[in-house]
Amino acid sequence: MVKVHQHMQQATVEKSFCTTREAANLLGVSVGTVQLWVESGLLQAWKTAGGHRRVMRDSLDSLLHKRPLTAPSAIQPSVESRHLKVLVVEDDANLLRLYQANMAGWPMRPEVTLTDNAVSALLAMGRNCPDLLVADLQMPDMDGFSMLRVLREAPEFAKTTIVIVTGLDAAEIELRGGIPADIEILPKPIPFDRLRAIAAGIVNQWHLMLPPA
Repeated sequence: MVKVHQHMQQATVEKSFCTTREAANLLGVSVGTVQLWVESGLLQAWKTAGGHRRVMRDSLDSLLHKRPLTAPSAIQPSVESRHLKVLVVEDDANLLRLYQANMAGWPMRPEVTLTDNAVSALLAMGRNCPDLLVADLQMPDMDGFSMLRVLREAPEFAKTTIVIVTGLDAAEIELRGGIPADIEILPKPIPFDRLRAIAAGIVNQWHLMLPPA
């Protein structure tokens, strides 16, 4: 009877965590992305005596509920040819709607994903790495500065062009730790002409798909 009770206790404990590979399968991302999210604090985990990570199911379930909002006009890309993929991170709902409405009229017809926080953005990037990331810096919980530090530690996002659109001035950005010199900073109100030009440059660079004339 004692042995049965002990076995039930062990089964209950095991259900409270999973391996990094199991977590990757559930989240639909790579094992490397899961490890990155553990290091950045997005996922809670601990290490076994042998040095293997075990991800807490509570934190995994919490992350699974943070789903990005995909624009209704978005299409699924094929392996051979696809449209430009854009991820927008902005906590102001009105500005998100403005991004969606404006980008829907771009000539390259991008696939646009909208998120209102950095955690959802990192989850979206792990699932479907964008060609262009447009992000604010001032956001609740994890801000844009922290998000950029996480992304710079992940080689799988090296080809993503990152653009910051912020109301902060240069002095305020420096006081907050600054951002990498190769990331373009644009002021608010949103300069859509410049964003569209950046997007067009990415399409030309990677020979991405354009809509029929």
